Amino acid sequence: MNFDRKNLTNETLIQLYQQILKPRLIEEKMLILLRQGKVSKWFSGIGQEAISVGLTAALDKDEYILPMHRNLGVFTTREIPLYRLFSQWQGKANGFTKGRDRSFHFGTQEYKIIGMISHLGPQLGVADGIALAHQLRGEKKVTAVFTGEGATSEGDFHEALNVASVWNLPVLFIIENNGYGLSTPTNEQYKCKNLVDKGIGYGMEALQVDGNNLLEVFHTIQSLKASMEENPRPILLEMLTFRMRGHEEASGTKYVPKELMEQWAAKDPVKNYEDFLLRTSVLQESEKDKIYQTIKAEIDEHWQKTSEETAIKANLTEELNDVYQNHEYQHYTSSEVTENIRFIDAIQQALAQSMERYPELVLMGQDIAEYGGAFKITEGFVEKFGKARVRNTPICESIIVSAAMGLSINQMKAMVEMQFADFVSTGFNPIVNYLAKVHYRWLQNADVVIRMPAGAGVQAGPFHSQTNEAWFTKTPGLKVVYPAFPYDAKGLLNTAFQDPNPVIFFEHKALYRSVYQEVPKDYYTLPFGKASLIKEGSQVSIITFGSGVHWSLEVLENNPKIQADLLDLRTLQPMDWDAIKQSVQKTGKVLVLVEDTLFGSVASDIAATIMEECFEYLDAPVARVGSLETPIPFVKALEDQFLAKNRLQQSLLDLLAY
Repeated sequence: MNFDRKNLTNETLIQLYQQILKPRLIEEKMLILLRQGKVSKWFSGIGQEAISVGLTAALDKDEYILPMHRNLGVFTTREIPLYRLFSQWQGKANGFTKGRDRSFHFGTQEYKIIGMISHLGPQLGVADGIALAHQLRGEKKVTAVFTGEGATSEGDFHEALNVASVWNLPVLFIIENNGYGLSTPTNEQYKCKNLVDKGIGYGMEALQVDGNNLLEVFHTIQSLKASMEENPRPILLEMLTFRMRGHEEASGTKYVPKELMEQWAAKDPVKNYEDFLLRTSVLQESEKDKIYQTIKAEIDEHWQKTSEETAIKANLTEELNDVYQNHEYQHYTSSEVTENIRFIDAIQQALAQSMERYPELVLMGQDIAEYGGAFKITEGFVEKFGKARVRNTPICESIIVSAAMGLSINQMKAMVEMQFADFVSTGFNPIVNYLAKVHYRWLQNADVVIRMPAGAGVQAGPFHSQTNEAWFTKTPGLKVVYPAFPYDAKGLLNTAFQDPNPVIFFEHKALYRSVYQEVPKDYYTLPFGKASLIKEGSQVSIITFGSGVHWSLEVLENNPKIQADLLDLRTLQPMDWDAIKQSVQKTGKVLVLVEDTLFGSVASDIAATIMEECFEYLDAPVARVGSLETPIPFVKALEDQFLAKNRLQQSLLDLLAY
């Protein structure tokens, strides 16, 4: 292995030696502790340390790095106190996740390190978002993100490279090609000769680097960083390396040919660099021994400190409170100046007024710039707010949601418009596994609003008509909003941008241009978790939201003798359980109406809660009305038959007659 020191001083060379030796010695300690049952699981990076250390040493300390579970050298080179890392691995309070996650599944703003989730791919898009925030603020910063050769087969990898290339984002995409995705060799993972070849399709520079040569990694990153600061762009780096142990310790390495193990053992990044320093007299044997002993003493001291730390005790209040970032709602009242506008106009006004109020807010979505979006809601926004903040995206929902998360990490706000709520399925993973869980895991908020044009009744067929709120109300950590009127839509959307937590904001397409209301012209907010009592009566409670509110109003207008409480929930998470219970206690009969198919819907949970907590007030079983258990058909006669609307009146009359 040839080492080129270039202009590095002896002091820098020795510092790099200390930095690459520390993760190796920590790992050797952890492997002993693992066998003793004092560490639960371990993903070894032995043999790959030069990549983590070389890259981290070459970047500024305020530049974000997104490592994976084999990049201990990133954490140690950023000088995170070892006892905090040890506490993290043991699930103790001095760690970074309060015992809620393990190993390297965490982030820390203090050290500008953003850890992975097990699904791997989303972190590549998060890096895009972090880099975009730097770009928008005119900051000359590089963002580095790691992935393995196995994860390059994930769709998110390709989406992230494409977005970074199209937007000229200064992201270093680091592929650690260690030969195996768990036990699957590279020849069973991809057909191209080298992974750098994948950069060609995205118009991206791509370099192959000896990932076991510490100085080659360090000099390469230093050079690219300087270049990217002056000419922002993404670069793909394939770091050739090898892991000398199993995917995780329980996996073993029996699937690796002995000759291959021996070949890579001779390329050990720590031993080869150490030999180079000794051979060139930069390092003396006595100094080497002293460095070893100093690091080992530090490891032992910090492990002892962690061992003496008490185990975490379960605290129910703290667990529940950390699901969302604490947020004190600020109420803004409206003036008396109103105008009669459509639902769609109210959404547009809220977007524009929130863009004015929050200069750090970025809108992203397919065709939302000059074209104005599929429903023309953002028409004229490019002229008013600029194309940097109103961004057309490639068709890649998953990585755009991840990029929104990256914007939030880097002190900005983001909105993602799903062209249709149905398409959110291709962005489902980062929503339910990243946005929803990130505050609970390591107290990082996700300041992201996802707008969801949803619903049937417009003959759009199976892929443009779903009302899929139940996909998200099931997931702790998300807030779900579903207004039925222009006034509510504007006030609640403004609140969504004020709230630092992830908000899934449903807008029913059939209401966009059919529902009018007097709406204040200026900015105002409405609180989440407060239902609206549209009508009052003593016979029955109708609990619904979205299109169901308008269906119910129509039925009640056609049946004026029915005296009903009509409760529009407006937000589904948080849910206004107090308003629900108050109405149930008054009327004694309840009908829960949803446009969604019934099984597993929001209606089921509402009905179950009422039965559990208000049973003594009921004069009849809770009635649920939903759409047919089929996909949504296209032809009007079939769609009419599908929708719950046509079964609402009879179900209500049956309930009253019980």
